[in-house]
Amino acid sequence: MEFMDLVTDLLRWGHIVAGLFFVGLSWWFNLAFVPSSLSSDPETQKKNMLELVPRAVYWFRWAALYTVVLGAALLAIIFYDGGLTIEGQQAWTTGSYIMVVVVFLVYRLYAVLAKTPLGKNLLLFASVGFLIIAAIIYCMIEFGHFSYRGYVIHTGVMFGIIMVGNVWETVWPAQKKIFTALKAGTPPDPALVALVGQRAVHNMYLSVPLLWTMIEAHTVVPGADSAFYLLGAIVLGWLAVWLALNKARKIHGW
Repeated sequence: MEFMDLVTDLLRWGHIVAGLFFVGLSWWFNLAFVPSSLSSDPETQKKNMLELVPRAVYWFRWAALYTVVLGAALLAIIFYDGGLTIEGQQAWTTGSYIMVVVVFLVYRLYAVLAKTPLGKNLLLFASVGFLIIAAIIYCMIEFGHFSYRGYVIHTGVMFGIIMVGNVWETVWPAQKKIFTALKAGTPPDPALVALVGQRAVHNMYLSVPLLWTMIEAHTVVPGADSAFYLLGAIVLGWLAVWLALNKARKIHGW
């Protein structure tokens, strides 16, 4: 085994383990903790927020960071140095570099839109978001000349950066303010609680399509070389999350 093969394997292993922590905790929050808290008495809610949530959020935020750092290293080795972003004889162009920058900066656009009234309507926000995603994928193909695996993995990178940005820039700072208020014996700001809930749900919706891109970036399926194939997977993933969230509200304890 070549040295870089070993490095890549170790990075991929760490990336997957960190991702399991990150995505798993996201699902736990949305599918188990939040529905349970809504049906608990105020004292139990406060106890969970002060004892259980800080432990979970610790692992959550650091797993998010390690996932993106290790993923970025893999992206650099496999797709940039390894030549999988633009396969064949096609060389990188100005458009290619621009699209990489767009992928890494799209979180800023997401953050602005999420704070507008648009962000309060999940269906409308998802519809607008889907159009933006489709436009970026189209530009990666036509303007950036990305290969199938290239634009698939960069779509996953885009989702991953949004998820990590949500955790570190929004969820964690808001949670600290909520913890401080609870320790002082005062009710937390409802706007902060709603903000944490919004971004947690957004992250769950992004996580399932993200896992698809991680798998598909290493797969060559006859007839799959189409943007519609990826867009269909995104919609299917969002539908699965919607069904899971609705089911979680109907499950009760013993």
